[in-house]
Amino acid sequence: MDSPDPDRPATHDLGGNPRFRCTPVEPDDDAPPSAFDKRVDAVRSVLREKGLFTVDEMRFNIEALHETEYFGLTYYEKWLRSVTAVMVRKGVITWEDIK
Repeated sequence: MDSPDPDRPATHDLGGNPRFRCTPVEPDDDAPPSAFDKRVDAVRSVLREKGLFTVDEMRFNIEALHETEYFGLTYYEKWLRSVTAVMVRKGVITWEDIK
């Protein structure tokens, strides 16, 4: 994952973009988290408890996603991308481990 371009607004910064004006949100309280979502949350939680991962690192990596990924991935897929990037950067895992 590349560092954000300081001359370009971050993908997550939607202020003033007419495409993303406020619209009513339909709550879906009946939709429980999937097994995938629960696993990603568990991995993130364990890594945080062990001091290997912070919320700031997660947010930075999610905000650095390319626009197609940012708008194409689910909430927990973004989390997983971020966790993976941080663990690779810190040498905990390698890209070869993931393949």
